[in-house]
Amino acid sequence: MTDSLVIIPTYNEKENIERIIRKVVSLEKDFNILIVEDNSPDGTAGIVRKLMEEFPERLFIEERKGKLGLGTAYIHGFKWALKRGYDFIFEMDADFSHNPDDLLRLYDTAKNSGGDLVIGSRYITGVNVVNWPIGRVLMSYYASSYVRLITRMKVRDTTAGFKCYRSEVLKAINLDKIRLMGYAFQIEMKFTAWKLGFNIIEIPIIFTDRTLGTSKMSKGIFKEAILGVIKLRWRSIMGKYKRVKE
Repeated sequence: MTDSLVIIPTYNEKENIERIIRKVVSLEKDFNILIVEDNSPDGTAGIVRKLMEEFPERLFIEERKGKLGLGTAYIHGFKWALKRGYDFIFEMDADFSHNPDDLLRLYDTAKNSGGDLVIGSRYITGVNVVNWPIGRVLMSYYASSYVRLITRMKVRDTTAGFKCYRSEVLKAINLDKIRLMGYAFQIEMKFTAWKLGFNIIEIPIIFTDRTLGTSKMSKGIFKEAILGVIKLRWRSIMGKYKRVKE
């Protein structure tokens, strides 16, 4: 059994899902894949189930009843992974905005360079984003600056969604107490890991916006992030962050 699991949440990703699965499976290191599928009306789940016949020991699916949010999808995947004993647990998008080849670099940094949480960062060496309009680039970049200002967290790309966790990190976090469920979930998980004293390492990646399918971003997602960061800081002041005891 491999020590690594890549979690990919999906909602209407029929244009991308087969290509991303085949790419991950083709890498020189074995990564298992868990698709957390939110009842896509476009038939994404059916494509995955067909591929499971081809990759029965590598590909898995958890089907949920509806579009329940990015955060709950990852938490579902984290719990699934921990029950099955994976040591390295990855987050990755289905749309090729994250280059699957970079999974190898994330893994190496976690396994050999002391990273408890390794982040594929768009902003650690400048701004490495392709195909985004300048307005969205600025919004994302300054959102991370805002998060750093409020939380004091020393992470350049606070909203990044391409990550590798050592299992010890996820075991130490009370996943049932994670409150932010949109893209702000990414901020809360990093902040919690940082407050619990884990070693966070950022490595540079090039983020390429999707060419197929539809973006899931919305104004509500950004509003949750703005208000949620203030709540994180307040909870920190109140001493709410403690490791779960096994």
